[in-house]
Amino acid sequence: MAIGIYGVRLARTTSDFLVASRSVGPRWNAAAISGEYLSAASFLGVAGLIAKYGADALWYPVGFTAGYLALLLFVAAPLRRSGAYTVPDFVEFRLGSVPLRRLAAVIVVLICAVYLIPQFQGAGLTLRILLGVPGWVGAVAVGGLVIANVAGGGMRSTTLVQAFQYWLKLTAVALPALVLLGHFLDADRELGRPAPPVVSEHTAVDISTDVVVQVGAAQQVSITGTLDGRAVDGPTVLAAGEHELGSGTRLVLAAGDAVPVVAGAPTDGDAWLSPGGGFGGKHPLYQVYSLIIATFLGTMGLPHVLVRFYTNTDGRAARSTALAVIGLVGVFYLFPVLLGVFARLYVPQLLITGTSDAAVVLLPGSVLAGLPGQLLTAVVAAGALAAFLSTSSGLLVSIAGVLSTDVLRGRIRDFRAAALAAGIVPLGLSLAVTSLDLSRTVALAFSVAASTLCPVLVLGIWWRGLTAAGAATGLIIGGLTAGGATTISVLGGISDDVADGWLATLLDYPAAFSVPLAFLSMIIVSSCTRGQDPVRVGRIFVRLHAPERLGMGADRERTLRPR
Repeated sequence: MAIGIYGVRLARTTSDFLVASRSVGPRWNAAAISGEYLSAASFLGVAGLIAKYGADALWYPVGFTAGYLALLLFVAAPLRRSGAYTVPDFVEFRLGSVPLRRLAAVIVVLICAVYLIPQFQGAGLTLRILLGVPGWVGAVAVGGLVIANVAGGGMRSTTLVQAFQYWLKLTAVALPALVLLGHFLDADRELGRPAPPVVSEHTAVDISTDVVVQVGAAQQVSITGTLDGRAVDGPTVLAAGEHELGSGTRLVLAAGDAVPVVAGAPTDGDAWLSPGGGFGGKHPLYQVYSLIIATFLGTMGLPHVLVRFYTNTDGRAARSTALAVIGLVGVFYLFPVLLGVFARLYVPQLLITGTSDAAVVLLPGSVLAGLPGQLLTAVVAAGALAAFLSTSSGLLVSIAGVLSTDVLRGRIRDFRAAALAAGIVPLGLSLAVTSLDLSRTVALAFSVAASTLCPVLVLGIWWRGLTAAGAATGLIIGGLTAGGATTISVLGGISDDVADGWLATLLDYPAAFSVPLAFLSMIIVSSCTRGQDPVRVGRIFVRLHAPERLGMGADRERTLRPR
């Protein structure tokens, strides 16, 4: 908050609020991009998914990092050379269509809103675990702080905060991971045993949402609540197979008991270490490939990431920034992977509830007793809150920038009003919609980005034949397919029993069909429609691809209105 307040003093013009007056250096910008990119899904979700699904979940951190390689190769420098302020601004610059710009603005708002929801939900989960307060308290607290910071100082203030928060998050995830690694090496625990995870002490598990678990072999546990639709209270034998535990149920395991795991997750250590199991449900191979497509290409379409490259001084600085981000993000993701492994060993009871996102927060206190565990938990909590705040800030800047320039008149007061509205609506949705694994929800946002803005940017930068009609068709088709699938998944999804599980799988992992569909529709319609004047397109391509030292490019003009 102190850094944000300091940044407000530096923000005086519309350019400060939108792109920090394009004066951010590569190193500082790389730290800021990494700070906003490493969201709740990275800090909490990756470790939780690895604890639950094992080897296949490694594609999450790999894909989140590799997306910047594609961004470096195809988008970063040309996008900065365009001189645009927002993604819709670039679309109008490249294709000369105001209606297309408005459509792109709608897509930007949609992606950012979907991405904001899990940030607020993760904040609620973290504070509920640590402080015992209702989940909505954390969401409202983080939402209020983010709205105040963004509305006060815009991109200039947010850049300072996010650069600091990267190093805070790296420390907060690396310190407990390294401490627990030393504990793990001393304990000589095995990971790949062909046996289910077990609890090492008497453990009570509270079920906060209805969940289906699977049991490998019959065992006796103590249950108070609802089991398979009937009320139970006391010792109960769980037969092998699947069982439904109702919300509000308490399950008690004795030391050495095997842990029932959420349905679809690997039930023993050997299956957990082996790839090919997917992420629950049917058709695991399709799930994995669809995730790879979404994460590798989705980064190129994330508005809060793209807007950061507008803040660089030139295209060369944009490339340097992208390269530095790959290193910073790659180092960070080493540690959630370790924490995911330790979560399966030391807090396997989370596999019952399905809320494995809590693993990072609960791990230190479960392994280390007394003050050391409490201090590590405090560090992790600080990093988790930094993750929510930094990513939410970047998303809110993107939405506010688009709304203020494409819907309102572009003044500073319009930016602040847009930030307020753009924060309140996703905050309300986060309290109302179904809570999914954080990385799962974010992967859906990546699918929408990969199916809409990614094709427009790649084809717009590298293919002269793209037309406004083709781009609009691809945006609509990609947005409807990926966005519709995301909406259904967030609202509750479809049963695996429908159409042999294919319908549920396609809705949960839409990128494998929505991304090719968006690219093909843009290419086919562009080939059948009349494009822009070839001379104008040639000038645009010179500006996008000529080195800065030739002086071919310039920032797009904007009318900067006073407060």
